[in-house]
Amino acid sequence: MNAKPAIKIQPKKAEKAGRTARPGRLRFKDLTDSQVVQQFLDGDARAFGELVDRYDKRLLNFVYRTVGDRERAQDLIQETFVRVYRHLHRFDQTKKFSTWIYTIAGNLAKNELRNRSRNPLVLFQTIKKNWEADHRPLEWEDPKLRPDDLYRKRHLKELVENSVAQLPEHHRIVFVLRELQGKTYEEIAEITGCNLGTVKSRLNRARNNFARIIAPLLD
Repeated sequence: MNAKPAIKIQPKKAEKAGRTARPGRLRFKDLTDSQVVQQFLDGDARAFGELVDRYDKRLLNFVYRTVGDRERAQDLIQETFVRVYRHLHRFDQTKKFSTWIYTIAGNLAKNELRNRSRNPLVLFQTIKKNWEADHRPLEWEDPKLRPDDLYRKRHLKELVENSVAQLPEHHRIVFVLRELQGKTYEEIAEITGCNLGTVKSRLNRARNNFARIIAPLLD
């Protein structure tokens, strides 16, 4: 397992293929994360596809809001699952799998931000990409919404993402994890490697900064 596995992060296709090959794939839906991990460690390769299905979209939203570049976020999520695949045998099963995988994704996102800060060209390309992305439709749009409601939804999403992007890195990560991903303080502490006091302090400052940034835009 030293060679990089050929993992295609395509949950829907993987699920479809799993169902076609062996109907037993459906049984994973009733298992906890820990049980699915154990199935994989016991030799059932299909269990890894279930973990991808469960976390692909959530991790993508988290990393995208952290780094502000959807294409780069997708690359980082791919790398996250590669690392999970390689090191799952080292995972401490007394811990929560969700915390472990968010920690891996979060560390990759932080490294991306640090590398980007040292490369003005990459930063400019990211900003340009975000400008161009404004014209793309939102995911999960409800086609039954009226045009004016749809516009307000798009506009608010854009304001939120732009305001989050202005937060300092260490504030942005805790804000996204808590306010946009719904993680507990304890989970955020594990993911970021900070103590609870630091998490709460950073989150409080992040909320205040976010409110200060977005308030004038909502008038």
